[in-house]
Parts: sequence; structure tokens; C-alpha cells
Amino acid sequence: MTSSKHNLQILHEDNHLIVINKRVGDIVQGDKTGDKPLSDVVKEYIKDKYNKPGEVFLGVVHRLDRPTTGIVVFARTSKALTRLNELFKNRETHKTYWAVVKNKPSKKEDKLVHFLKRNEKNNTSKAHLKEVPESKIASLDYSIIKELQHYTVLEIALHTGRHHQIRAQLSAIGSPIKGDLKYGAERSNPDGGIHLHARKLQFMHPVSREPLMIEAPTPDDPIWNAI
Repeated sequence: MTSSKHNLQILHEDNHLIVINKRVGDIVQGDKTGDKPLSDVVKEYIKDKYNKPGEVFLGVVHRLDRPTTGIVVFARTSKALTRLNELFKNRETHKTYWAVVKNKPSKKEDKLVHFLKRNEKNNTSKAHLKEVPESKIASLDYSIIKELQHYTVLEIALHTGRHHQIRAQLSAIGSPIKGDLKYGAERSNPDGGIHLHARKLQFMHPVSREPLMIEAPTPDDPIWNAI
């Protein structure tokens, strides 16, 4: 099930921004598939709720991969968009993800540093231990927060925002995310998603300057529910 204006999972809403809990299958911004993006769905919701005439302003601040779930922030004013773009660009946000992996990492917690090189043709990124031409450094911290019967749940603090970063880095240590065929999982999930969830986001409100901490409930499925 993808999001519509009637079933949006809204985590925070004020005059300057709106934060959505993205479902599997939602695309944040329009792409070559031609599917309706989440940004258009949120515009429809705002237009209906506030009875706004004409075009609704909505700025895309950041993105999540289509098979991923969790927090997505949109700006409702140009002032908020400019300031949020700066916050994300300058890494003045604290992002926490949860990932379910089949193969338990060898260490209970660790910092992973790789050099990621993107392949535009197949839309993947490969993690290298040493710098290679056209690669970008990527780093994250992970810790094991739960061990299930067949899977391990990791909490991840993201320090850089590279293309498919968490997916590529976990695959590189032999722990691909459940359902992520592109990065080495054995089988896909029934809904076509992967078990990677943008769980928490902390940042200063772009206008009020008050600290904000947003937390997104996990999707309703047996594995997430076991956590």
C-alpha cells in the first residue's frame, strides 16, 4: 500500500514544515516511472486541508530510497526550504536508522568507513576499503539492538548521506539488509520493500530554532513487530 492524501502518516506538521512516515513503494520525488510521488500526495493533502487555491508550495529537502520506510521532511515555505537545505548540507541533523539483517555482524558495534563509487547504469553503489577514482567517503556507526531467531536488528547513526550508503556498507561487511536483492539478500520481501527504516531525526526547527526530535513507528509486519 502506498500513501494517499487520505492515509498519510503525518509525524509533525506546522506552518513551515511537514514530516511524513514514508511507506514501502512511495517515491519521494517524481522519476522516470511516472508514478505519483509522495511530494504530490502531500500537496494534495495540504490543498484539501487548508482549502488553498492555486498551486501549493512544497519543497523536497531529502530523499529515501523507494523500498525504504521512515521519516521524510518537506518544507512548506521557501524560507524553511532554504534553511533546511543548509542544515542537511552542513550535516546539522542527527539521523538514526534501523536495519534488519540476516547475517549477524562480527562486532556488536563498530564504525564503518568506506569509499562509495556509484554505478549510474544499474543504480547501485559499491563500497571500497580504499579510495578509488570518483568515489566518495562514507561513514556510519552501528550497534546491535536486538537478536531475533533468524535475524539481527541494527541501529545506525549516519554521518554522511551517500547514495545507497547503508545498503552498500552493510553488504560490504557480509550483512545485507533483509529483502535487499540488489545488495546480496537471498530473497525479496513480499511487498517489494527492504527492512531499512529511517527511525529518528533530530534537528533545529528552521524558523523557530527550537530543537525537534521526530520518531517514526516501524511498519506493521511480523519482524518489525517483534522488535
